[in-house]
Amino acid sequence: MAKSRSIVVPDWAKDAIWYQIFPERFRNGLSGSNPRISDITDRRIPGWRVSPWGMDWYALDRWEQPIGDFWKTVFHRRYGGDLVGVRKKLGYLRDLGINAIYLNPVFKAPSLHKYDASCMHHIDPTLGPDRAGDLKKLTLARESEDPASWIWTEADLYFLEFLEDAHWHGIRVIIDGVFNHTGRNFFAFRKLLREGRQSRYAKWYTIKKWNKDGTFDYDGWFGHKMLPEFARTKNDLAAPVREYVFNITKRWMDPNGDGNPSDGIDGWRLDVAFCVPMGFWRKWHKLVKGINPEAYTTAEIVARADDYLRGDTFDAVMNYMWLYPTVNFFAPHSKGFSATETQRSLNKLRRAYPAEVLPVLQNLLDSHDVGRIASMLENVKQPIEEFGKYFEFSRVKHNKKFKTGRPGAAAYQALRQAILYQMCGEGAPMLYYGTEVGMWGANDPCDRQPMLWDDIQYDDERYDPDGKLIRRASRKPDKKFLAFVKKAIALRHKHPALRRGSFHWIQTGNDRLLAFERRLNGERIRAYFNASDWEITTPLKQTARDLWVGGAAGLAGCVCIAKRSWKILQLGR
Repeated sequence: MAKSRSIVVPDWAKDAIWYQIFPERFRNGLSGSNPRISDITDRRIPGWRVSPWGMDWYALDRWEQPIGDFWKTVFHRRYGGDLVGVRKKLGYLRDLGINAIYLNPVFKAPSLHKYDASCMHHIDPTLGPDRAGDLKKLTLARESEDPASWIWTEADLYFLEFLEDAHWHGIRVIIDGVFNHTGRNFFAFRKLLREGRQSRYAKWYTIKKWNKDGTFDYDGWFGHKMLPEFARTKNDLAAPVREYVFNITKRWMDPNGDGNPSDGIDGWRLDVAFCVPMGFWRKWHKLVKGINPEAYTTAEIVARADDYLRGDTFDAVMNYMWLYPTVNFFAPHSKGFSATETQRSLNKLRRAYPAEVLPVLQNLLDSHDVGRIASMLENVKQPIEEFGKYFEFSRVKHNKKFKTGRPGAAAYQALRQAILYQMCGEGAPMLYYGTEVGMWGANDPCDRQPMLWDDIQYDDERYDPDGKLIRRASRKPDKKFLAFVKKAIALRHKHPALRRGSFHWIQTGNDRLLAFERRLNGERIRAYFNASDWEITTPLKQTARDLWVGGAAGLAGCVCIAKRSWKILQLGR
């Protein structure tokens, strides 16, 4: 493990069980604030309506049928998920064992994903309790980048109430910070379009060329003109942009500005952090920790993140580098990684990253940017070791071989193994909404389907992305799988060694058997995961108690792990 100097991470994050929520697709809590087509686009789409929550994903709603192409309509779909719905489901999350939420962007924006902000100092009105009233207030407010001009909308105030409620439930909340780019509807970019070269907002964006007619060319994130990039120097964002980001950071971390951050968010997830100058992150990190030393920051870094985890930028990263070997080992239809290769891959990370950081890394199995884990385990046929290939593999619009239908029993058994491995291993586990009830799907947009709830009637899955009939499958939430996930989370909560203990690989001599041990204050917990299709027996020189099955201590001499199964043992002292 890498040596570190005075690295301090939030202590609470070592005990976190993360749950990522895509707000528009989690729960519709208040239909009165449902989005209208005018919130999304200037285009007229005859018959457009909020889509029925339980419709088959690849089926076409009545307004989509005249268009007749899933890919031409899916990004204009809205299902009405909102913060009201998230708040109503805090009890569900607490019962599941969740104590930390990561919310995808909640700031005002026209898209369903909201990575194209219209501003960062307001919650989107469609996520709050009074869409119409908030839009009217914002029209009359005459705000600028100056925080003295900012008002508090009902959505803003509701968000603060949501935070208070979440904290009451013992749940921390972090939100997405998108500081590399905005949408074209962002207030500064809109004014720049109107005012041209003389606008003070010309310093906010990376302008490549001014045309004689007053129009201009500019940099968009990875060439996407709908996402204009903020201006920057080699080591920082442009000064007015930095000041604005600092002001919105203060607004959401200490809303009433009294120096007590308990009424604000508990931290940030930083979008495309690798695209933003490091000098900015260091200044921003100092600001964040000055407001709340216990705030948690985690960056979207999809490769090795050595330079970002030195104590002056981020506390953690979304740990995609943990995801790849995990899928490679457990995928049931692939030759996959051996136990030795899996250990070697993860050891590289453990040596590269500071020891203080390892317990708080967000170990994710899926997210809004990759195929859902059940579908990945169903489809992966050979190891994938980097984000670009992992990302493209599940883009079903381009990879027609990717199976979008409900995965088979082998994939779900592998998923049980992966989740229990995640809950017993080093790092902070993160579930993407719906994984706990068996949701499946390809990459964006198909990984962003509406959450499965037991009080909603769901159409069976009948279609593929091209509109062709496939084998019918039920889309009801899997209650047995939910019970399994709750049990796995409860095991981690019950045993501090699984959250804070030291981590040691166990060499079994069998390359389809992955084993490790966690140790803390005299407790030793050993976990075995058999990724083969046959039973494996391995020596065990001491008595042990099976923590998963329960019962008295036993098993001395050897331990048998059934095919595609596991043993979680508490070793005798």
